[in-house]
Amino acid sequence: MDEKHAFGELHSKSFVIGDIVEWSSWCDYEEKWIQNYGVITEIKNEMRHNRLVSVSKVLPVNSNIEMEHFTMSLRLVSKIKDLEGES
Repeated sequence: MDEKHAFGELHSKSFVIGDIVEWSSWCDYEEKWIQNYGVITEIKNEMRHNRLVSVSKVLPVNSNIEMEHFTMSLRLVSKIKDLEGES
């Protein structure tokens, strides 16, 4: 029997810790979607509602409080290795 992969696990393989990512969130005040940016600090698989899913911890650039996101909701902005090559 094939091994079951966590939902979003294939998408999570395109990320590594230190990558800069973006995600969208709804702003009630402006009544529109806004883009948020942050750095991945952890990628893990967790049981959520009886299903194994990929979850990433992200440190937003405008906050010191880590947030958890479903990995599939994140979009890559810059790879850590691309940033290391520039210095």
